[in-house]
Amino acid sequence: MKKFSLHPCGNYRESYAQELSIFETNFGRICLCLFLLILFFVAPFIVSPYTLYILNIIGIAAIAAVGLNILIGYTGQISLGHGAFFGVGAYAAAILATRLDVSFLIAIPAAGIITAGVGMIFGLPSGRLKGLYLTIATLAGQFIIEYVLIQWEGLTKGTMGITLPVPKIMQWNISGDKAFFFLIFISLVLMTWFAVNIMRSKFGRAFIAIRDNDRAAEGMGIPIFKYKLLSFGISSFYAGFAGALWAYYMVSITTEPFNLGLSVEFIAMVIIGGMGNIPGAIFGATFITLLNELLRYLTVFLMNIDFIISWGLNIAPLKEFVFGLAIVLFILFEPRGLAELWRIIRSSFRLWPFSY
Repeated sequence: MKKFSLHPCGNYRESYAQELSIFETNFGRICLCLFLLILFFVAPFIVSPYTLYILNIIGIAAIAAVGLNILIGYTGQISLGHGAFFGVGAYAAAILATRLDVSFLIAIPAAGIITAGVGMIFGLPSGRLKGLYLTIATLAGQFIIEYVLIQWEGLTKGTMGITLPVPKIMQWNISGDKAFFFLIFISLVLMTWFAVNIMRSKFGRAFIAIRDNDRAAEGMGIPIFKYKLLSFGISSFYAGFAGALWAYYMVSITTEPFNLGLSVEFIAMVIIGGMGNIPGAIFGATFITLLNELLRYLTVFLMNIDFIISWGLNIAPLKEFVFGLAIVLFILFEPRGLAELWRIIRSSFRLWPFSY
């Protein structure tokens, strides 16, 4: 009698260790290690200073986008105030460094903690509001923080801005794109690792339960207001941490960048990258940062074309138009964002040369 061997046709786990593992195969772990080796030991030494600058901006934006993805993608709480929280972190670090002479190793996480407190204050309406009403409440928070940063001149110096000191580790000055590259991407790796592990904990499961059905989550005994507030706090901490890094990298900060447009950019990063997906936030930050640079060059190019000048066409709204178009196209054709496209590509390589 012929014997048949049975092969598993699904993704079966037989222990909690398998359930909690981030990578299912050693191939994934090896690929990540190779990517990190290239990132830290090859890229900063071979790319141009301009490319290094773009990579640094991507790293900072990715940290903030990961935090917003925890709030929007995993908890289902829409916020239009992330750009303002980014600004709170930048100014908190600047004030700690200039007024209190705090070391940047303390100022950056302290700025994140201060921003988390501010974010939780503006997250209080989430206990009673949801959907559009919560979005309007966070929009009000955006405008309130903008007003405070501009008008409280005794603390923020208003439109004059603040110049930060050069950060130091012992006797080593962290200055220049290459030094900040290592600081920013080490921070990004650690913050991403922290976010991934939060989502694997009871807190992450509670966030997802609230996103899927908050009434059912409350019926299961999850204190939804507590976890919504915690999600606002974690998201704001990421924004404040990224804002503090940005402040030290830019050296001098003013209030202009932390407007509603920046909040919309962060939301675009989450939507285009993939909501509810941590790597998706990094993909989205990369896409939006590169799109910003492309649009900057394109705007300058179009403004020098004769027929556009003669017709009096206004090129200024091009950025907003392209951003809106990109968001709409991704929602229509790939709602799960770039993370889903990356999953399809990985699956294709895994199944090659077969198509099923």
